[in-house]
Amino acid sequence: MSWDLEELVISRTLRLPGIDGPAGAGETAARQFDAVLMSVGFKLSGELLAVLSGLAPEFVIDTAVRVLPIVRRMAGAHVEHNVYFKNFPANVPDTVEFWAECLLDALGDELAAAAVAEGLEQGVLNLLALPKYGRYQHDHAEMAAAHDELIESAGDRVTVLGLGRSVEDEVSALYLSLAGRTTPVGAEDLAVLRELALYCAQGPQPDSIPVREHRAIINEVRLAAGEKLLADTVTDVLRLACLLSEGDVSLLRPTRFRSLSRRSRRGLLAALDTVIAEQPAKLGDVAAHREAWKRLGERLHPHEFPQWEHAALVFAVARGERRAPSFASRLEALVAAGDIAGAAELLRMAPGLLLRSVDRLLRTSGSDTEREAVLAAVESTIGAVSGRVILSVREHLDNRDGRAPRVFANRMGRGRVLPDTREPIDANVLGRLRRVLDAELRRRLPSPGVLVIDPDVFDVALPLSGKAIAGGLGVLPRGSVAPVRGERLRFFVYWRQLAERTDFDLSALLLDEDYELVDWLSYTSLTAVGGVHSGDITEAPEGASEFIELDLSKVDAHAIVPQVNVFSGEGFDEVAESFFGFMLRDGDQRGLPYEPRTVRMKSELRGPGRVALPLVFLRASSGEWLVKWLHLNLAGEPEFNAVENNRVSATALARAVVDRRYLTVGYLAGLLADDVTLWDGQTFEQPVTFIGMERPEGLPAGSRVFTPENLGDLIPE
Repeated sequence: MSWDLEELVISRTLRLPGIDGPAGAGETAARQFDAVLMSVGFKLSGELLAVLSGLAPEFVIDTAVRVLPIVRRMAGAHVEHNVYFKNFPANVPDTVEFWAECLLDALGDELAAAAVAEGLEQGVLNLLALPKYGRYQHDHAEMAAAHDELIESAGDRVTVLGLGRSVEDEVSALYLSLAGRTTPVGAEDLAVLRELALYCAQGPQPDSIPVREHRAIINEVRLAAGEKLLADTVTDVLRLACLLSEGDVSLLRPTRFRSLSRRSRRGLLAALDTVIAEQPAKLGDVAAHREAWKRLGERLHPHEFPQWEHAALVFAVARGERRAPSFASRLEALVAAGDIAGAAELLRMAPGLLLRSVDRLLRTSGSDTEREAVLAAVESTIGAVSGRVILSVREHLDNRDGRAPRVFANRMGRGRVLPDTREPIDANVLGRLRRVLDAELRRRLPSPGVLVIDPDVFDVALPLSGKAIAGGLGVLPRGSVAPVRGERLRFFVYWRQLAERTDFDLSALLLDEDYELVDWLSYTSLTAVGGVHSGDITEAPEGASEFIELDLSKVDAHAIVPQVNVFSGEGFDEVAESFFGFMLRDGDQRGLPYEPRTVRMKSELRGPGRVALPLVFLRASSGEWLVKWLHLNLAGEPEFNAVENNRVSATALARAVVDRRYLTVGYLAGLLADDVTLWDGQTFEQPVTFIGMERPEGLPAGSRVFTPENLGDLIPE
């Protein structure tokens, strides 16, 4: 069994698998294991502690040696976090004073003084020419010696590790969950699914694979095994061809198709032939990816396989030798002619597209008769629409009042904001649509029995898509809101360059209630009311960290928007490693700048943008602070990205997400059951359905548990 697979189970399920060793007196070793785990914010569940206590000490120690590096990576504690100002958050100087100090130091060095003089002749002070600027002036041990030990607090994070089944069973369950997920997952999870699909090829398979990208990964395994592909559209085959060439399964970027084996070509062409033979109208889908099909045809050589004449038609359409009007073109023709009733009738053949088009059809309807035709078509076909599409449209309807701008985020997390200039839709019509969608969702959701919910999870957004959301500890879907319980907020970035000098800059915007700029923290503004910056680091061959701490009781702002700017060098997808997160501390806990048990969230930094906007902190009307997840990025510039230059676009994106209404666990709970039991640590005699931030101990056997790790399983098909 690969250790990597065991690590996947622990990091994604918070369960420790494979605890099956020789019996012995392992109680002391187990308690020592638990104590070390607590130093990084983790703890053994009571059940797991009891099982380990009954095993041989050598087995317990071996288990601890394997598990500790995993949880340290989960919390970001696997690397050393240094700071430029070694007493941070104390004794951070004024920015200008610090620059002047660095300049005076440089003037004492002949080479540095010459470089400074050359810059000043051009009217520029090049900070990078100052030997004392941007590079650690002490090692980690010297920095650590300058800090008192962390004082333990009841508010420190404690993440419980539960008892898992065998590694094989846990891996199979993880595979089935990912493969059968009704919502798309991010690039990292797609890579995990691909590895698990190969490992689990001979084991149980999901009953259905609703997400097309997931289906392509399963088809890769089926193709290698000589089994029939799961394909009901020509695009299913195209996705698989992209995957075989290590290309983009989402079809957002062009794929350079490789030469394929004859066996692979036969499998792809056979699947194409079956799709077109059974549904000739599917030829209309070719036009959407015409150029890709032409390039793929050069690799598949369909003329070598005359027995699959229907497959050859796909490439004839791509080359323009055969006409096959797409479904979209037929729809556009009807809309352009003003025949909205006809368009609604046509869309009955594509219920998902009908629901996604319902706003447009209703806006362009010229009469009550046409609006009724659209609504009737939706009501008669809603049962054939996927649960994810229903929820997405339901969320769209909640934001259709035009009071907030429209926020768009593509699959790579690139965000943009546009004013809502669409014509309004009658409130009665919107109400009728909402009732139709709610009724269908309620029909599909299973009976939960006794539904128990942790109040903290009510405002967690439903994970309608995992695209552009990096994995990590404590990460929630875009739009999720959680309370901030702590007096001191400290967020951080860590990066390690791969091949060239790379400078990431951690910054934060402080905004008032109108989202106007109050102040900012960055390398150009090391101090602000209630906040300090740990100092600029301009290269990271061995890794580097930057921190910002804010005393929330002193911050004179309504919103705090952290951001990570790529100032120069490698981007988020190019560095060897990078991650962002935040910590919370009570009062004067002291400790090192990075204390893993105070980390509330840590996520990988990935994506093509040069400016990352992970989340926003908000002051509620009650005065309490909240955090809302953004998972967005800006394209930025190739170099020299800075908070001062992108504050307008970053502020607009943050405000748009804050103002947008997201469907949450609370909404779904209202559909699941009329009565909800709020969890406050009580015990239960009978199995329950529990939804919370973490799995509680002591639930009766047979209980169903949903936490952020598997919240997507709540989305109905």
